[in-house]
Amino acid sequence: MTVSEIAARGWYKSSYSAQANECVEIRQVAPGGVAVRDSKDQAGPVLAFPVDAWGSFLAGLKGGDFPTG
Repeated sequence: MTVSEIAARGWYKSSYSAQANECVEIRQVAPGGVAVRDSKDQAGPVLAFPVDAWGSFLAGLKGGDFPTG
């Protein structure tokens, strides 16, 4: 995936954090991937994941697989 591919698509963040700027933003990238960045540092680094890995991560979050504190 190239920087131009990432830049050409829109970023999205959770509606729960619409007023705060302390969250991550995601965007779909081609082919079949997800990019993630820190909303406070929009010019900073971007992590890219295959869509199946992102789905597994979200399932783990929903299932309580990651400690929160």
